[in-house]
Amino acid sequence: MFDVSYIAAGALTGFVVGLTGVGGGAMMTPILLLFFNVSPVTAVATDLWFASITKMVAAQTHRKAGKIDWQIVKHLWSGSLPVAMLTVLLIHFGMKFQKLDWLTEVIGSLIMLTAVGLILSPLLLKRLRPQTNNMHAQPEAIKPKTTVLAGAALGLCVALTSVGAGALGSVLLMYLYPRRMQPHSLVASDIVHAIPLALVAGLGYAFSGQVDTHMLASLLVGSLPSVVLGSLLATRLSSRLLQTSLAVVLLMVGVKTFV
Repeated sequence: MFDVSYIAAGALTGFVVGLTGVGGGAMMTPILLLFFNVSPVTAVATDLWFASITKMVAAQTHRKAGKIDWQIVKHLWSGSLPVAMLTVLLIHFGMKFQKLDWLTEVIGSLIMLTAVGLILSPLLLKRLRPQTNNMHAQPEAIKPKTTVLAGAALGLCVALTSVGAGALGSVLLMYLYPRRMQPHSLVASDIVHAIPLALVAGLGYAFSGQVDTHMLASLLVGSLPSVVLGSLLATRLSSRLLQTSLAVVLLMVGVKTFV
């Protein structure tokens, strides 16, 4: 009924998503492509639903902690949701998605970019947070236009590859709001932003019958308990070591997509 290997993959990814906000697309899509030989279209379509449902559960834990930056999330949605909807419509009515041979390479490139961003984040934050030890340092004000544009870029990436909402999103938020986005707020806001974005992008694939529901069910059996555990630990543990380990794994997976 349920596939044990899919359950294990879901559990691993769910835990990482709950703890860091990263991994829904950046980990699961390449796992499905490389270790389970799932077709790119089915991998993207199924992963979008996996990510949205898994992050719904994670969001409840983070919401109770009161760390979601709703102003930033709303501006990201203003860019990401319309672009994702438009992209899905183009795919559904015109674009020959099945023949996009470069899809795997695009996924690999995005994963490697994310990995580099995660590895370099301490150096970036040292440069971008010169007043971290100053108790009077004010967090950045909202940058509406830039945040909306960042959301639009994420919407396009997620609709095409399912990668971006958590992985690239966290890197972009670190760049845009290095003082405002403290670690737990970053994780919580990133997860909440990703939920409707993944749902919007996933609807078009569902209507086209490209979601593997049996595989999705097995993945969720593993991810839902583990994402709760990861979310609870996120408020108590530093995620830096896990982010570094994740970055190394993502870099290896990204390279493998080109081999």
